[in-house]
Order: sequence, then structure tokens, then C-alpha cells
Amino acid sequence: MLGIYFIGIVFMLISMGVSARLKSKFKEYSQTPLSSGLSGREIAEMMLHDNGITDVKVVSVAGRLTDHYNPADKTVNLSEYVYEARSAAAAAVAAHECGHAVQHARSYSFLKFRSAMVPALSIASRYMQWIILIGIFMMQTTPIPLAIGVALFGLTTLFSFITLPVEFDASKRALAWIDERGIVTTQEHAMAKDALKWAALTYVVAALGSLATLLYYVSLLMGRRD
Repeated sequence: MLGIYFIGIVFMLISMGVSARLKSKFKEYSQTPLSSGLSGREIAEMMLHDNGITDVKVVSVAGRLTDHYNPADKTVNLSEYVYEARSAAAAAVAAHECGHAVQHARSYSFLKFRSAMVPALSIASRYMQWIILIGIFMMQTTPIPLAIGVALFGLTTLFSFITLPVEFDASKRALAWIDERGIVTTQEHAMAKDALKWAALTYVVAALGSLATLLYYVSLLMGRRD
């Protein structure tokens, strides 16, 4: 069990470092006025319009870095720090979340795959840790509970890796559009790209942490079978 705690602590520290850097970058780029003078809401609405998307609403939600696209009710949810903000950071976030709306409208394969996994994942995450814990205690008796727990954890790890191309592609679409549309200057584009890079790194760290934990559980299972 000490191994899993060590892995958890290492990736928790890495995650905290990346998260702190992300918040620092967004704070810095939020203080840079956008030369075009457009707000996050206006940018989002423009991007949706340019992609022929008319059934998605742009709404404001409370919190900081709470921005997301909800495919269930087709809403681009922008935090209060992005919705009316007119900065390089707001442009990056608004366009990125609309990138997910474009993926949805275009039936982007990785987004479809990730969405299809959600029902099974919600069930897996509810029982997974308990099954793994029971499996560890019963290792000397039977490997079946641990094997089931590892399989469920493998599903969550797969989900975290499927998320990576979804996030990278949304950022790619966002950066290409704000450039093509003249939303940002060259300097502002560099800021938007850097902000989205740090946001993407949070998903990378989460995926690698999940993989490391999965491999640890697999090693326990293989050790039991040996």
C-alpha cells in the first residue's frame, strides 16, 4: 500500500505545481487587454456563428476556471472571469470551449468515444475504489476482486487518455480560428497558446498519474498470480 501512497503524493505535487502555474498564467494574460476589444461571450458567439452552429447557447457560470462545454444541453459555459472579460486569456478560453462545440457538431470521433464511455465510467468510479480495497485485502485468498477493480480502473485510465486528443484538438481549432478571424495580434496569439498549453498539461498529468496507479495495481495482481 505504501507504493500507491508514494505515487499519489508525487503526482499530487506535480499537479499542484502545474495548477499553480496555470492560474499564474491566466492571471497574467487576463490583465492584458485584447486589441480587438471583444469579450469572451462575443468571441464565443462569433466562433459558433462562423461554424454554422445555431443551437448552442453561451452562458455565464460562477467560479474561476470553471469553463466547459456541456454536450447534453448544448451550452458553452464561460466563467464570470471570461464571459465579459476582454483579454488574451478570455479569448483563449472562450474559443477553446467553442472548439468542443465544433467537435460535437462535426461528430469528432474521440469526443464521441469519450461521451459513449461516460455512463460506464460513472458506475465504475462509484464502486472501483471499494472493490480494489477489498481485492487487496483478499489477495491471498482470491485474485478475482482485485482483477475486477483493476479492470474498472483501467476504464478510468482509458478515459483520461481519450480526453487528451479531445482537449488538444479543441485548442488547435481555437487558435486557428482566432488567428484567421483576426481576433488576436501575434503577441496575443502567443499568450493564448501558452495559456492553453498549461491548461492541457493538467490533463496530461492526470492521465499519467492514472496510468502510474493502474500499473501499480497491475503489479500487485501479477505478483499475487505468481
